[in-house]
Amino acid sequence: MKTLIHKLTLFVVMSISSITANAADNPYINALPKWQTTLNKFVDEQGRTDFIALSEDHAELTDFLDVIAKVSPKSHPELFTSDAEVMAYHINAYNALAMWGVIERDIPDNFSTLWKRASFFKFRSVKIGGKKTNLYDYENKIIRKLNEPRAHFVLNCMVKDCPRLPQQHFSAETLEEDLQNAAVEFFNKTKHIQINDKTQRVALSGIMKFYTKDYVASGKKQDLVAYVNQYREEKIPENYKVTFLDYDWSINQQPTQ
Repeated sequence: MKTLIHKLTLFVVMSISSITANAADNPYINALPKWQTTLNKFVDEQGRTDFIALSEDHAELTDFLDVIAKVSPKSHPELFTSDAEVMAYHINAYNALAMWGVIERDIPDNFSTLWKRASFFKFRSVKIGGKKTNLYDYENKIIRKLNEPRAHFVLNCMVKDCPRLPQQHFSAETLEEDLQNAAVEFFNKTKHIQINDKTQRVALSGIMKFYTKDYVASGKKQDLVAYVNQYREEKIPENYKVTFLDYDWSINQQPTQ
């Protein structure tokens, strides 16, 4: 009996030691506090970023992105052992890369034209896990392939009509809850959904237009109502005609005093 207890104790100790060692050897996990510091210092409760202050004090952000440039689930799969760990990494990485991109572009007022958006999302190079890509391909060829449509409610390209940027980084342990809460928050804001009972119309965020096929297999905008109602406190009648709101591409800068 004593031998069995000794073996079990040894197994538990070794398992804990292994987990601790893996965490200690994971540059990404070690760098997350840098990203958290950036969020704490420069993002307010409404999800707006103080890009002006950040442009003068971005050491933590660039330190985090230095690690993102070298380490990813593809380059170091042994460091990311669950789907949640992979997804949390990509959300944090995308948001940090977009935030730095605004600074890198000297804090533009907006991405209102097609050329401005192409320049920022497609033609600006970013490095992830030792490979060069861009934000457009990162989202469409990597993140969307993970088949988690709620990711669109936490990915943030730093403009006003994006979902609210949280002040807390994403982690595997709370990811499911965070994704669910983000979807509920998104679909219960009049900023993202406007209902007109007189005309029996509902205008949805442009995000639902950009990624319709991620939410409904049919690709039909009318079928989006059923998806949205999963997260709505007040359900939308499914016969209401679906339209889309114009998307505000203004940079989500905190108001200056």
